Amino acid sequence: MDDLKIIRSGRKTLSLEISRDGKLTIRAPMKASDADILAFVKKHREWASKKLQEARQREQHRKQHNLQPLSRSELTELGKAAADYIPMRVAHYAALMGIDFGNITIRNQSTRWGSCSSKKNLNFNVLLMLAPSEVLDGVIVHELCHIRHMNHSKAFYEEVRKYFPDYDRWDKWLKEHGDELMSRMPV
Repeated sequence: MDDLKIIRSGRKTLSLEISRDGKLTIRAPMKASDADILAFVKKHREWASKKLQEARQREQHRKQHNLQPLSRSELTELGKAAADYIPMRVAHYAALMGIDFGNITIRNQSTRWGSCSSKKNLNFNVLLMLAPSEVLDGVIVHELCHIRHMNHSKAFYEEVRKYFPDYDRWDKWLKEHGDELMSRMPV
């Protein structure tokens, strides 16, 4: 367990993360024992191995295609553009769907494209600004649908496709090219 980073907090569950550079991090409740953490890691060993392999492949892809991380100033400019554009697109789809939402936050994330909290707050990854606009719209509709369905059920995806019929096409694009976008985040 020496090669794992363990972060204990007030959370209730254990989670395992693998960073873009292949580092393992365990997020654990304060009361979780080392034995509990080790058992959790062993239980998820196959998943971790797969994700570590994917991280190596992403790094190799980044080097082969000479994909350079954005500079801090480029990231700041991208953030400004996102702060102007994304809320406008969220408002468009929220009105179309008849959904109220809370705050919108643009984040420099290395693992998620978007999220929706139980308080209806929406978070979006600044790197979505580098994707085709349809990808961004797909993520926006996905997160807005979480206001009605806080899961990934059949009903959730039916609603996503109701408001964004090409969702599967652009979700596939993001799965195929997302690593390229993520490789642009400054380390």
